[in-house]
Amino acid sequence: MPRFRLRSSSSSFLALGRSPVQELLSLFHGHLGCGTLRPERAHQLFDELLHQPVPVSVRSINGLFAALARALPSTAYPDGPALAIALFRRMAQARHRAAAHTDHTHSILISCCHCARRSGFSKEGEISKAWDLFQEMIQQGFQPNVVTYSSIIDGQCKARAMDKAEAVLRQMVDNGVRPNTMTYNSLIHGYSSSGQFEQVVRLLEEMRTQAEKGYKPIDGQCKARAVDKAKGVLRQMVDNGVQPDTVTYTSLIHGYSSSGQFEEVVRLLEEMRTRGIIPDVVTCNSVMDYLCKNGRIKEAAELFYSMAEKGHKPTVVSYTIMLNGYATEGSLVDMAGLCEQMVEDGLVPSLNFYNILIGAYAKYGKMDVAMLFFEEMLKQGVNPDEVTYLAMIAAFCRMGRMDDAMDKFSEMIDTGVPHGTNVYRCMIQGYFTYGDLVKAKELFSEMKNKGIRHRPRKGNLLR
Repeated sequence: MPRFRLRSSSSSFLALGRSPVQELLSLFHGHLGCGTLRPERAHQLFDELLHQPVPVSVRSINGLFAALARALPSTAYPDGPALAIALFRRMAQARHRAAAHTDHTHSILISCCHCARRSGFSKEGEISKAWDLFQEMIQQGFQPNVVTYSSIIDGQCKARAMDKAEAVLRQMVDNGVRPNTMTYNSLIHGYSSSGQFEQVVRLLEEMRTQAEKGYKPIDGQCKARAVDKAKGVLRQMVDNGVQPDTVTYTSLIHGYSSSGQFEEVVRLLEEMRTRGIIPDVVTCNSVMDYLCKNGRIKEAAELFYSMAEKGHKPTVVSYTIMLNGYATEGSLVDMAGLCEQMVEDGLVPSLNFYNILIGAYAKYGKMDVAMLFFEEMLKQGVNPDEVTYLAMIAAFCRMGRMDDAMDKFSEMIDTGVPHGTNVYRCMIQGYFTYGDLVKAKELFSEMKNKGIRHRPRKGNLLR
């Protein structure tokens, strides 16, 4: 299949009737979408943008930075957020050539600082850069919004700088920006992670007085595995006149399930029943997930099939949890039955659902069925990812069907699916196992030339 090739020069700007700025933006986003935007090329295109007679619109600049912030790592640009920050600095240096920027621009860049993955830089260093941008934003007269404030608070909490986080919260309130649950959840998670539970209770009371939901503190503590303290906050809620709801109990149930305390899960479910609080689909999903992960598939199935009787229609997540449980057991017949029921319920399978299906059938060598699910996946408009292809390629390699494995490997590359060390190792190992050392060496050289680093791992990908 011929590869799409981006034009490497801007000599034909007006070929399609577009302005030079539009053409440069199109080239930039095109390289980004194909995973071929190397930092030096990004800087070159950006410099050309800044030197156009007509300034680039702030909306276009923000769109460009936002696209980099969302970009997944690739061999060409391993860190999109860091690249966005570098380009912003370049724009600031251009001064009179630079497009204007807004509070939204700063919000994007602050998020980039928190997401940056650059090797050689500490997480604390990136959070410090976000703080500097925040201060710069205020000095230039921009008014941060709730998203910007919450992002800064979250970063300071992750850096365990709780005093700074609290100061930003107070500044936020003084400036008339009302904190939301994301703001409070960051603070509560920060305090609960450092064991300052008296601060958690204080924030809970503050949320209650501002008519905020009381379940977020419970969720923050459960994620920190401080479930016993979370139970104390639950009692504090009741004492303060805040009645716990389904979501509150679900957060606690999830926390106890994650820490393996299933007897507490049973106790909470009984407490919910006594209080007349009906478990919802999310609650059931949390319990089913625990049961499946602990090999109690039959109990999970009983809960799954009782959901409809209680007026709760299982979601795609519910089906995926059960499918994964059956796949772990190797119960292909039950998996097929679950698929049929899902179709009857009018639900469209997700990528994760298809990956579990294809992976299970491929694992047991039933490649005809796995390929049928793969074709169905494409018909439903669900795009396969590296996990999908790796499952099929590994199965073909195990069976010695190296031509079929190579077909899928080539298809994966031609359709632009990101591919890394695992899929190359799988192919190389397959050729090596079946005696084609020349092909194995070719693929190893190709991997090296693409800049994909070989990381030795224990285990065999073909198993």
